[in-house]
Amino acid sequence: MEDKLLKKYCPMTETIFYTLLALLEPNHGYGIMKFVKELTDERIKMGTGTLYTMLGRLVEDQMIIVVNEVDGKKTYQITEDGKNLLLLEQERLEKQCENGEKILGGINA
Repeated sequence: MEDKLLKKYCPMTETIFYTLLALLEPNHGYGIMKFVKELTDERIKMGTGTLYTMLGRLVEDQMIIVVNEVDGKKTYQITEDGKNLLLLEQERLEKQCENGEKILGGINA
């Protein structure tokens, strides 16, 4: 994996993180939006403009690929580089949460 991808995607935005999770299995735009909305209990609702702009960037950076296209409807799936970055981000977030718990664990809001 190239260093420029690490710099570009680490840390990763929430929308990219959840989109890559949605693409561990082949999925299309509407399916990605539905997956993210349901997984986040409707906290994240992606619009089509945001989603398709992001998907274009992810394809261009070879984080995801188009695995099928029928009548202009594309199905995407994560690549190995995308999986590796997703796992790195998961580890980063886990460490961040551990550090927060260590410092904030005894504080009541």
